[in-house]
Amino acid sequence: MGAVHLSAEKLARGFLVCLCLWGFFSLSCAARSGVSKQKFEVKKHLNRLNKPAVKSIQSPDGDVIDCVPISKQPAFDHPFLKDHKIQMKPSYHPEGLFDDNKVSTKSNKKEMHIPQLWHRYGKCAEGTIPIRRTKEDDVLRASSVKRYGKKKHRSVPLPKSAEPDLINQSGHQHAIAYVEGDKYYGAKATINVWEPKIQQQNEFSLSQIWLLGGSFGQDLNSIEAGWQVSPDLYGDNNTRLFTYWTSDAYQATGCYNHLCAGFIQTNSDIAMGATISPVSGYRNSQYDISILIWKDPKEGHWWMQFGNGYVIGYWPSFLFSYLTESASMIEWGGEVVNSQSDGHHTSTQMGSGRFPEEGFSKASYFRNIQVVDSSNNLKAPKGLGTFTEQSNCYDVQPGNNDDWGHYFYYGGPGKNQNCP
Repeated sequence: MGAVHLSAEKLARGFLVCLCLWGFFSLSCAARSGVSKQKFEVKKHLNRLNKPAVKSIQSPDGDVIDCVPISKQPAFDHPFLKDHKIQMKPSYHPEGLFDDNKVSTKSNKKEMHIPQLWHRYGKCAEGTIPIRRTKEDDVLRASSVKRYGKKKHRSVPLPKSAEPDLINQSGHQHAIAYVEGDKYYGAKATINVWEPKIQQQNEFSLSQIWLLGGSFGQDLNSIEAGWQVSPDLYGDNNTRLFTYWTSDAYQATGCYNHLCAGFIQTNSDIAMGATISPVSGYRNSQYDISILIWKDPKEGHWWMQFGNGYVIGYWPSFLFSYLTESASMIEWGGEVVNSQSDGHHTSTQMGSGRFPEEGFSKASYFRNIQVVDSSNNLKAPKGLGTFTEQSNCYDVQPGNNDDWGHYFYYGGPGKNQNCP
């Protein structure tokens, strides 16, 4: 056979083809490796969150509620809780609870008639607690596995030291009532329940109570509870009951519901993160829920009660620094994320999506606002202030009467002709 003669140009071209193929396969392998690593991380996280259940209940909204033995719940993954003896009920309840059976004739529905959707298909037995099962898609919607179930930094309103630039950068907007300047050992409110429309998946709308301690810097302690619509967190637009806590201003500690170790649930009826149904309608039936959070004077833990009869569980006092003793500020109200994706204000609604001046059955409200004092008594708040970043987008309007005690209407539509 004759010798094969290849020109230098052909050799160079062949070498380049080989290099390109090698680069393509390397990138392809790296991409596949990255995907498989992420899948492994997600699976590991799901195994950590979804504890073995003695029974699982399929909810009509697509949720799966797992009945998990109380001693196996995610809280006990915390190293400080390895030998913790569960306190099944608080040592003391706050005295002087506002009698929720004496609500105004305006409220034509009793709050105890608000079930969670999953109740239609079963209940969890005593000794177990209901936990909403986390799905792979839930975790994949988060910016990272590490950030799943966490709020973004700086998502607490800053009433007194409000710096507009700082607030606008955070992309969170609020319409709240608040008290500060004293030591607070708990807070209570009855919150009107709606299903606000969310413009984008990465935005949310919530209505909640905040109990705060520390500065608004890196060391803020916060305990929170209320209702929220968060497509990013739950994958739908349902109104859901939630809790949150942090001891370092939303940086590394804390989470929603049971999505990390911390909150200890003792109640077998109520699932954190589960859908609340029914919700209020414009000029239609109104529904509300009562939330009470207070510090047990004996054990020092922060307890949560939902409605009149459901003591849900507690945040152990060691989770916090400033809140170990008391809260220095209480806030009640609404919060939305305004991502301004198209250069305009979001049209994500707060509350009912209507401004406060529209009043009952149109605007959303908080009523019977109270604080717990050092004697473990529920009292009317003194010096109630209000705060909103842009009142032409979302506003707040307080009032006081015999039936509702201290109350306020709040919320708004977001983007409108006065809020471009």
